[in-house]
Amino acid sequence: MATKTWKLGEVCKGGIITTTINKKTLCVIGKDWDYSKGTRRSSDQSGAKEWIRFEIPVEYFDTTNGNREVESFLLDLTTSYHTGKIMDWFEIKK
Repeated sequence: MATKTWKLGEVCKGGIITTTINKKTLCVIGKDWDYSKGTRRSSDQSGAKEWIRFEIPVEYFDTTNGNREVESFLLDLTTSYHTGKIMDWFEIKK
């Protein structure tokens, strides 16, 4: 399983996006920044509160509609630039 945390700050609703992908499921989690741990990108945000989650099967992600749904979800959370970077990460890791 591959996991990556994107600490995007003010260019993202909540400030943090955590992505995971394994053989069966692709998951995008939106989290609120935990200011008690600090405001820098280097701060430990592993305990940040989850406020939204999107999961789909990896086989469905490979279809046009699945890809579009993930991209649409990410665009609701962050900018098109960061959405592209996250989508590229999914393509590499699957």
